[in-house]
Amino acid sequence: MVKIGVLTSSRADFGVYLPLLKAFVKDSEISFEIIAFGTHLSNLHGYTINEIRESGFIVKFEISSMLADDSELAVSTSGALTSLKFSDFWDKYKDEFDLVLCLGDRFEMFSAVIAGIPFGIKFAHFYGGDYSQGAIDNVYRNGMTHSSILHFTSTTKCANRVRAMINSKENVYDVGILSLSGLNKVKFLSKNDFYTKWHIDLNIPTILITFHPETIDSHSNEIYSQVVYDVLLELKKTYQLVITMPNADTNGITYRRKYELFTKEDSKNVFLIENFGIESYMTCMKYSLLMIGNTSSGITESASFNKYFVNVGKRQKGREMGNNIINSDFEKSMLIQSINLALSLGEFNEDNIYFKKDAIDGVLSTIKFLLENKRI
Repeated sequence: MVKIGVLTSSRADFGVYLPLLKAFVKDSEISFEIIAFGTHLSNLHGYTINEIRESGFIVKFEISSMLADDSELAVSTSGALTSLKFSDFWDKYKDEFDLVLCLGDRFEMFSAVIAGIPFGIKFAHFYGGDYSQGAIDNVYRNGMTHSSILHFTSTTKCANRVRAMINSKENVYDVGILSLSGLNKVKFLSKNDFYTKWHIDLNIPTILITFHPETIDSHSNEIYSQVVYDVLLELKKTYQLVITMPNADTNGITYRRKYELFTKEDSKNVFLIENFGIESYMTCMKYSLLMIGNTSSGITESASFNKYFVNVGKRQKGREMGNNIINSDFEKSMLIQSINLALSLGEFNEDNIYFKKDAIDGVLSTIKFLLENKRI
């Protein structure tokens, strides 16, 4: 029996893991435990540990370490607290797992991983090798790559970057984005059911919007959020706007305040959503006209829903992008022009560059083979 620990710190990584976790449940040769921490346990971010449970999983381990603030000091302190608490956790449970999965490039995930290094924890990292110019995530992502013994990447180019970083071709596998492998099994809500749950009528022309703060040039977020505010004022005259709230990165509160001011002045045709959950988020993406923002979901998932994504700013700059991505600066006229272009193009009908067939089976067989044959 292969014993696996799954580190999940946010709604985003859980959504990517989900089809793999469902496959674990069906595999008699694998046992796994979920280790939930980060914004999963933050009331400010929707206490999304409940979403894990509602998806049918037991959360054996909960580790709370996030401050209810996103200033530079608060983010640094939250990272330090996460490492401190995971030091105790790994000390107690270091023999509990044959392999521990980590995913992405979040600071709290990085903090959990580096705390495990002195204990010899074997980590498998999903999605090393990405590059995002406008976010400090590169530091965290690359740190987790160097801390792991097994690597699953989203593209061939990313796999080659990881091989160069670790100076080895072994144990690096290009599997694509896991969440895309489970789309055919997602139970999308009907428009009526979505309205019953969220009071949002998707028969109205809708734009899905997600902005996170830029963490390299973080002091410009006040300017950037004002540009977003000004553009939304224009869009709401014609479209229904569904805005998902930013993550726990430094200065995310800047966008929250702008959104709250925006809806306070006039909430007609505007909906602020703290946490949709996976099925509702994907349902909204399915029925929206397009996506706008700087979220990785727009880069990796939107093409699978035949949507164009207007990618704004530098947060995702450097990522591999499909032909459905329209890039814009945080400049009002340019952004409106990019949005109008996306709307004029209609549906996107090319393949998603992040989709790989049989990704889940590939991950399962690789993990079992390497562990059973003591290759890692």
